Amino acid sequence: MEMIVASAIGVLTAGGIYLILRLRAFPVILGMALLSYAVNVFLFATGRLAVNAPPVLNKYADVSYSDPLPQALVLTAIVISFGMTAVLVMIALGAYLEADSDEINLTEADDDANTREGQGA
Repeated sequence: MEMIVASAIGVLTAGGIYLILRLRAFPVILGMALLSYAVNVFLFATGRLAVNAPPVLNKYADVSYSDPLPQALVLTAIVISFGMTAVLVMIALGAYLEADSDEINLTEADDDANTREGQGA
């Protein structure tokens, strides 16, 4: 069970990093979503992988239980990542509609202009 979860986290992380390194806006957003899913699964796995275990401690019985804190953290992280993904999609859509492309092409002239702006020229 642990091996499956660990390899799922690894695959999500690798796919997310691969997509983040693309030169278009929407694959970058998908890569960030994959990375947030990987972090959510990792946080969920920190609460011990217990199957059919109650989420609270029973003071009358000695049974194993799963920790409810990582579950609450993952639920909060899902809501926040969904909201941030929606914001990023709207920003990327606005940039696409303004430039008619979501491709990032930096030429040497653009790079020199950015360097001069940073120096206050």
